[in-house]
Amino acid sequence: MNLNLQHLRYFHAVAHEGSLTRAAERLNLSQSALSVQIRKLEDRLGHDLFERRGRGLHLTEAGRIALDHADAIFATGTELLATLRQTGEARQALRVGALATLSRNFQISFLRPLLGREDVDLVLRSGSQAELLAELQALTLDVVLSNRPPPADARTRFLVHRLDEQPVSLVGTPQRLAGGGPLDALLRHHPVVLPTPGSSVRSGFDALTDRLGVAPRIAAEVDDMAMMRLLGRADVGLAILPPIVVRDELAQGTLVEADRLPGIAETFYAVAMRRRFPNQLLKALLSDGGEV
Repeated sequence: MNLNLQHLRYFHAVAHEGSLTRAAERLNLSQSALSVQIRKLEDRLGHDLFERRGRGLHLTEAGRIALDHADAIFATGTELLATLRQTGEARQALRVGALATLSRNFQISFLRPLLGREDVDLVLRSGSQAELLAELQALTLDVVLSNRPPPADARTRFLVHRLDEQPVSLVGTPQRLAGGGPLDALLRHHPVVLPTPGSSVRSGFDALTDRLGVAPRIAAEVDDMAMMRLLGRADVGLAILPPIVVRDELAQGTLVEADRLPGIAETFYAVAMRRRFPNQLLKALLSDGGEV
């Protein structure tokens, strides 16, 4: 007798809801009917899938194994539907999520090969890394652009492509930097606009100032590249960021690059899911990027 996928669907719902009551409401079934269906699956597999501890419902070891397989089965089904919806259509779609704080100039550079193409629907979303990775797992996004890789303890095996590594510079207005001077003197005499603690650029900058024996005055700590750019333009202080973020301002002379910060770089990543039918637009964009 083959495995009944409807029974597996009921088990999948209960396992993810963590409650027979909530799963029954979601599936529009009575608890007793749902419980019978779960028991039929357990009988077919020859193992109990849940155990009660107090008032809670918990997966057994067999239940955890079954859930891993159920997740993969239903993810493949979702992917199949998404892929076949586009089959035979004249237009193709690419759904891109980008960290809300990521450089817009970098995003444009990555997507430039698709911009203006009449046969491509480009959908762009911004959000936190956790939100975007959850949408990537749910297959509602094709790729997530970020300046940091997924957490090392993430259960999902993401495909992480290193797209680019940009140097980081000390950038300010021409008026502020008119006097020039070496890097250590600039950091002593001018306030700085920094990325927030915890970022790789901030860690590198803190290590650099320790080596130089400098304790710069912090004008602002910002986790948004666009805001750092605006604060630099407003002459709040010297901004520590990749030149690509202020590419237009450097070209126009609104801002100038005082110095490159040795040993500090910003890395940009594209994060995707391993899919049986990869999005061909994404595949082309990632053709030059190495997988981490």
